[in-house]
Amino acid sequence: MRTLVILLFCALSLPALAQEQKIGYADWEYIFSQMPEFKQIDAELKTHGAQLETSLKAKMQEYEGKVKAYQAMPATTPEAIRADKEREITMLQENIQKFQQDAQASLQKKQTDLMDPVFKKVGKAIEDVAKENGYSFIINPQMMGGGDVLLYSDEKYNISSLVLKKMGITVQPAPAGTKPN
Repeated sequence: MRTLVILLFCALSLPALAQEQKIGYADWEYIFSQMPEFKQIDAELKTHGAQLETSLKAKMQEYEGKVKAYQAMPATTPEAIRADKEREITMLQENIQKFQQDAQASLQKKQTDLMDPVFKKVGKAIEDVAKENGYSFIINPQMMGGGDVLLYSDEKYNISSLVLKKMGITVQPAPAGTKPN
């Protein structure tokens, strides 16, 4: 991946010798942190996750109760009843595993459904800002594929605040300990 990035920058620098290219970057994480929609999406995802967790806990309690009841059965319990209870416990265990898988898929789907419009909105705003300000390239400085996409950046090329302004979002002050944009 790093080799690909280096080759990309080398390829981009050749035309830059013939004409000046304007390159900027947009910090997606910062942009999202400033968006009211993102805060609402985060709250919805937390609520959905909490509901799933509550359901899982109820299933686990039922399972644990059945196991305790099975373990408390007297030694004189007929084998047919023991086998029936074992099947019931096994089914509950399988249902819990399936529920966990389904819950994970549900949470991922909800995140995708909620985030897709936001990604499109931010992408469109980045494209508009880039065109309006004469940028040839906009790069995402976050880590991708284990390596930095951007090895050096001059803060004057960070267009994150312009993107937020384009979307009509008032920039909130950065929390202590974070880099301002």
